[in-house]
Amino acid sequence: MIIVTGAAGKLGRRVVERLLDRVPADRVGVSVRDPRTAQDLADRGVRVRQGSFDDPASLVHSFEGAGQLLLVSLDRTGEECVTGHRNAIDAAVKARVGRILYTSQMGAAHDSRFQACRDHARTEDMLRATGLPWTALRNGFYAASALHFLEPARHTGDIALPADGPVAWTGHDDLAEATAAVLTDEGRFEGPTPPLTGPAALDFEAVAEIAAQATGRPFTRTVVPDGDFREQALAHGAPAPIADLLLSIFAAALHGEFAAVDPTLAELIGREPTPFRTLLEQAWAQ
Repeated sequence: MIIVTGAAGKLGRRVVERLLDRVPADRVGVSVRDPRTAQDLADRGVRVRQGSFDDPASLVHSFEGAGQLLLVSLDRTGEECVTGHRNAIDAAVKARVGRILYTSQMGAAHDSRFQACRDHARTEDMLRATGLPWTALRNGFYAASALHFLEPARHTGDIALPADGPVAWTGHDDLAEATAAVLTDEGRFEGPTPPLTGPAALDFEAVAEIAAQATGRPFTRTVVPDGDFREQALAHGAPAPIADLLLSIFAAALHGEFAAVDPTLAELIGREPTPFRTLLEQAWAQ
């Protein structure tokens, strides 16, 4: 049985759908905080159990019978994130899970300038220490983040953000398809995968050109000093830790932490990953 955590989220839900294209529903289970969010999956024959990263006992029950567990990383940072992941990994060991796959990120490293990548590195250390077979899916930086940063520019025509570097922006759908492929081809990777990335690494100067081509409108790229960006984020209601977290993405990109482009994602999904222009056009058409 393949158990997926976070099955109500953007990535986890997509992975479940791709798995159901490949294996019978009775081989798929989901662990969700609120089972009501997965009632439609239960109606299709998927095993749905309640599991909270803050309640280790619930996770042991939720992971029962898992030949493989896909641990989708939490939308948290720092100790809160690592503690939740530790609870899940400990529960997986107690539930005698056969293999753990974890959605890590390209650039995962203890010395990363981006807090989430440091959290991923610590989680990978915990997986290594279990002695279980494990795979860390080094996912490319989600293109959804770039689209979020671009939302004001969609209306103003000016991409006003801190200094940055190239990032291999990658679509959720491609990553979900690749994850399902790895889950149904057990043992394909041991430990961290190569970076699972989109087809090109782009800075926001390049993104401005792509936005102009896609819309037929001019876009400018304005570099905003870090301090000004932080103050703007605070003024829009972001807590200070979130403002600092956002700023650290640009610092990490500027130092090349997300610049790698690798063919592994294309090999897993059997086609070229979706280019950023297509993802932008799809998002802005809505």
